[in-house]
Amino acid sequence: MRIFGPTHLHGAQGINPPHYSREAKAPQSLPEPQNIGGDRLDLSPAAEAAARSAEMGEIRHDLINQIRQQIADGTYETPEKLDLAIERLLDEMA
Repeated sequence: MRIFGPTHLHGAQGINPPHYSREAKAPQSLPEPQNIGGDRLDLSPAAEAAARSAEMGEIRHDLINQIRQQIADGTYETPEKLDLAIERLLDEMA
C-alpha cells in the first residue's frame, strides 16, 4: 500500500507489476520537514531503573536460590508479604 499525503491511500494491488494508481498521482515534491533537530529519547523511571540494574551486573545467586526454594516449599507467600504488596500497589495507584 502506498500513502500519498494525508488524504489519499493507494488501494490494494495485485502481486504482478506495474502498480499504478490512476486516481492519485505522487506529489511533485516532498514538503520540508517541520522539526529539524536532534533525536530525543525519554525513558520512564521504570526503564531507567531497569537500565541501572542491568549495568550493575551483580546477581545474588544465593538469594535467588533461597527464594526459589521458599516458593517450591510453599513458604514464600505469607500474609505479611501479601499485605505489604497490596499496600505498595495502592500507594502506586494513588
